[in-house]
Amino acid sequence: MAATKDGDNRKFGFSTRAIHHGYDPSSEHGALTPPIFMTSTYAFESAEAGGEMFRGERPGYVYGRTRNPTQALLEERIASLEGGEAALALATGMGAITATMWTLLSAGDQVVLDHTVYGNTFSFFTHGLPRFGVDVRLADLTDPANLEAVITDKTKVVFFETPANPNLRVIDIAAIAAIARAHGALTVVDNTFSTPALQRPLAHGADLVVHSATKFLGGHGDLLAGLLVGPADTVHQVRQHGLRYLTGATLSPMAAFLIMRGLKTLEIRMARHSESAMRIADTLAGHRAIASLSYPWREDFAQRDVARRQMSGGGGLLAFELKGGMTAGLAFMNHVDLVTRAVSLGDSETLVQHPASMTHSSYSAEERAEHGLSDGLVRLSVGLENVEDLLDDIGGALDAAT
Repeated sequence: MAATKDGDNRKFGFSTRAIHHGYDPSSEHGALTPPIFMTSTYAFESAEAGGEMFRGERPGYVYGRTRNPTQALLEERIASLEGGEAALALATGMGAITATMWTLLSAGDQVVLDHTVYGNTFSFFTHGLPRFGVDVRLADLTDPANLEAVITDKTKVVFFETPANPNLRVIDIAAIAAIARAHGALTVVDNTFSTPALQRPLAHGADLVVHSATKFLGGHGDLLAGLLVGPADTVHQVRQHGLRYLTGATLSPMAAFLIMRGLKTLEIRMARHSESAMRIADTLAGHRAIASLSYPWREDFAQRDVARRQMSGGGGLLAFELKGGMTAGLAFMNHVDLVTRAVSLGDSETLVQHPASMTHSSYSAEERAEHGLSDGLVRLSVGLENVEDLLDDIGGALDAAT
């Protein structure tokens, strides 16, 4: 299949693009799998050509920190899958967020952050950025009126996750993006939990999308990576500033290769993750140990209508609160056998973690209480094992936690 790009490529389905987009085997000696370019620097055909590349007058590769052919192919593919003009690959999800924010923000600017995000994201925005004169305001963005109440003419970025880590709150992307745009602010959405297989924020009005590609995009728990997708001029600015000299958060060619391998099965994996998570959620909802359960595709989910409008599946994450609080949460985790006690998510293995003592321990007890992160909250990342085996293991651990 010859390489296809942009408009010519849109006629193909998601998995076809995830497997073929941007690569023609005939360009690389017939190699079916794109090669890994393990080089830190590139030779110039002439001194003049090198100067033109440095000045941005000529396309090409100069130095591995900012661009590599293996990374470039990954960037083309994720941009196609997210429906964006361009993409940038970075070393980690936090690298994607920080490189983007260091590029977009200056002292005196303001950011509006949804109050429930990944713990290190929360730390960067609430502890890191203010040290450099950026005003960060927290709001519950599940209600767009709360954004209207805090946004000002100094707001440059509105940032949120949907579904949010760890309690899976869903935010109306279109409604928030419309308010942000009316005030001249950019909407940046972390799409890690859904991936473009289930949700494409740019189609709902978001300006930029970030990912921890460590999770579902890679899919096998064997790499660290981040991705940014959006308008070509903005992505270029992040490459030239946020990546090149503000963070240096360069993705290795090997990791880029592994993410592309993961993309090939992303659509079918997300369908399996979603199917199993839905069955587990429905089975657990009535268990005597559970006080509440959150899964975007269930009828009783608070933002179910929004979820159904902007997502095509519920995803592989579910969260539940145990009646026994911290003691019950720890007891549940200590009694699973097949399920693995580990942070991160999106792997083939089912993973369980306790946000209050792990991923969201950077929130104070008061902040966790204010933002709905109870001590008894447990987050489950449903893997690809047989769901009957998972139900047996989880059910036994819940019985032990009562």
